Amino acid sequence: MISVANAVKQYSSEVRIGPVTLDLPAGGITALVGPNGAGKSTMLTMMGRLLGLDEGAIEIAGYDVTRTSSKDLAKIVSILRQENHFITRLTVRQLVAFGRFPYSGGRITAADEKIISRSIDFLDLGELENRYLDQLSGGQRQRAYVAMVLTQDTDYILLDEPLNNLDMRHSVQMMQHLKRASQELNRTIVIVLHDINFAAKYSDYICAMKNGTVYDFGTPGEIMTAEKLTGLFETPVTILDSPHGRLACYY
Repeated sequence: MISVANAVKQYSSEVRIGPVTLDLPAGGITALVGPNGAGKSTMLTMMGRLLGLDEGAIEIAGYDVTRTSSKDLAKIVSILRQENHFITRLTVRQLVAFGRFPYSGGRITAADEKIISRSIDFLDLGELENRYLDQLSGGQRQRAYVAMVLTQDTDYILLDEPLNNLDMRHSVQMMQHLKRASQELNRTIVIVLHDINFAAKYSDYICAMKNGTVYDFGTPGEIMTAEKLTGLFETPVTILDSPHGRLACYY
């Protein structure tokens, strides 16, 4: 479980995220959704200790993220931010191998190599593993970064808008990979998404944020109502029932 207790980030006298109190269950995919500026990425990066809290506390699997050593925390939770500044002369396999650093300290063992290969195969990157990152498409490169995170072999994975700059087909493929990871590898995935329909289709829980606080939390069935989404995004929303679940339509 990820437990957030009265977490606050004060950017200025006018800009404040929180206080947020929230328990995210272990297992499955939890999507953080909401309008721009709602605090989704801030909350995610505070969970991953890439951004400090001004007030409150966050625990992941019982570990206080502000007090746990970096070495130990890196074996509990991994995070992928939006901005990934890649080195062009790095191959896919070399990038994915970075995920083993908390365990190997840079000295890759035979056991590490097996985990690296497993992640590469899981993300269907086998044919690309010896290609340089600047030779890949945006979707292929994003898969490589997710493979690196999987290679870190943590129970908790935090992803900040991994569908950014991906077209529809690659977005669907990415979410299918993440769903498999949550189910087959027993990972708990917390993901920031802009598309509420992707959240409804692939997530097990949705945390809706607005104005720096939690607007609502529940299953996709509980969150995907016209009344709740209209209030969340402040624009009229109609819900359509389809064979694949509920769809939100804006107008």
